[in-house]
Amino acid sequence: MSMPTLRVALMQVNVTVGDISGNKLKILEKIAWSRKLQADLIVFPEMAITGYPPEDLLLKPYFIRAAKEAMEAIAQTVHREVVLLGGVDSDFDIYNTMAVLHAGQMIARYRKRNLPTYGVFDEDRYFRPGTAMALLDMGVRIGLSICEDLWLPSGVCKDEAFQGRADVLVNISASPYQRGKTLQRERMFQTRALDYGCPVLVCNLVGGQDELVFDGNSAVFDSDGSIPAKAKAFEEDSVVFDLKVPEPFRRQLRNPRLRKELMGIDGSYNVGMGAVELPNALTAEPKPPLPPVGVPYPLSDQEEVLEALKLGLEDYVTKNGFSRVVVGLSGGIDSALVASLAVLTLGKENVLAVSMPSRFTSELSFQCIKQLSENLGVEVWSMPIDNTFSSYLADLEPHFHDLPHGTAEENIQARIRGNLLMAVSNKLGYLVLATGNKSELSVGYCTLYGDLAGGFALIKDVPKTLVYELAHLVNQKAGFSLIPEEVIFRPPSAELKQDQKDEDLLPPYRDLDTILHAYVEEDASLKEIVGLGFSEEVVRRVIRMVDSNEYKRRQAPPGVKITPKAFGKDRRMPITQRFFVE
Repeated sequence: MSMPTLRVALMQVNVTVGDISGNKLKILEKIAWSRKLQADLIVFPEMAITGYPPEDLLLKPYFIRAAKEAMEAIAQTVHREVVLLGGVDSDFDIYNTMAVLHAGQMIARYRKRNLPTYGVFDEDRYFRPGTAMALLDMGVRIGLSICEDLWLPSGVCKDEAFQGRADVLVNISASPYQRGKTLQRERMFQTRALDYGCPVLVCNLVGGQDELVFDGNSAVFDSDGSIPAKAKAFEEDSVVFDLKVPEPFRRQLRNPRLRKELMGIDGSYNVGMGAVELPNALTAEPKPPLPPVGVPYPLSDQEEVLEALKLGLEDYVTKNGFSRVVVGLSGGIDSALVASLAVLTLGKENVLAVSMPSRFTSELSFQCIKQLSENLGVEVWSMPIDNTFSSYLADLEPHFHDLPHGTAEENIQARIRGNLLMAVSNKLGYLVLATGNKSELSVGYCTLYGDLAGGFALIKDVPKTLVYELAHLVNQKAGFSLIPEEVIFRPPSAELKQDQKDEDLLPPYRDLDTILHAYVEEDASLKEIVGLGFSEEVVRRVIRMVDSNEYKRRQAPPGVKITPKAFGKDRRMPITQRFFVE
């Protein structure tokens, strides 16, 4: 038996928040490109017109007006095809909306019903939830939803599949990346397709937006749970796919659960709710052949993190009007990884390295900086800080002379380095990349206005143990020790005093990261963490360090979200508080 074929184009685009005119041009180009392939249905991600999340731009009436005007202008260019486009809509309130564009006008719209307000999401602050389903009938019945609507096992998508008798569900999404989420999301969508007995099409946003990275991975999930077509991860991509839709009665007979769902209380079958009819949208005319589509080879866990960091860096730099960056090289692994990722992302000609040695800088550090900079091919400026440090000490000596040297003197060195990097930034217009990792930021092993200085903290959500894994991955992909082995295997040290080691103040990083994961990301108590095999004294000290350094984290630059609970929007703790979890 022949089945209707729906030619679908999933347009996985990288848009910029607030660049309504630029986003509109990109959308128009993608529509024109898809039209040449005679796509019946062209799908764009959630809020593709405005970018996501626009945050308090949504509170500006003229922003809403500009977004609606862009939607109307795009609608006027649409021909026979049906375009599903994410944007913002308003009446007496504002809505996260999917517009249905066809034959020169917006013929229908769907308003997002489930508004996430957790973690990095804050949609209840801005939007009013929609209340209705949206079904299209273009020879194939299509149910519409936006992002979170599909994550719930019951709700609008289930209603559209069973009450609306949709043949296909289309979900537009702006689902950001975090470690482990790709597989979780994919399995969930497969489950939805199996449960509802119909294909699920998901078009997800791609690109970096401040601390968020959207990974794309738009895909077609068939009714048997298979994935016949999928977009690339972490880059713009288009998936054009001929979807063969089973005739409803045949689909019903093949799925006993579906037959039960479709049966009413009185024993009669539900024949489906009303839908917006588009009789001329799906034609039987011959179409040009499509290039083969398939599923890209999946990335490993560490590869995903690496690609997320690179995309987040590239988009933060370019979307904020920078072209070059400056990185302070210490000879340690954190700055080595940041510099390497900067070169791999932006090119060596767009990366300036600065070495700022002091009296405590070891010969090994000099060697590591030299070898790394040669491997990367970057220019290195040497700015020794000892004279400036001596001047500080001389100025402070009349006031500090009776006090022993300690943290204040150590932090002066870090702040001198921060000042030098910011001076380079001011003079040349380069963006300073801070190099601190999540482990250090968690416990406050960092200096305000020192190593926390910068415009973007690339690895601020990357635990120290993952830093090592990523360094090995960089070398593996390079085919040689791009990051020198001496950098990777040397004991970590801030080198702010003689023979200093990180483990003088901190537990070994493998232990520290386990404790931090339990406390920061899983909200485990002191007793629960001690139960993992750590001494109560160590755990208590780590928790105290985390709690007492919230003020530092509030002043840190933004960086790419990698973990399920990043500092900032994900984890919002008061600075002034006296609660201690036992």
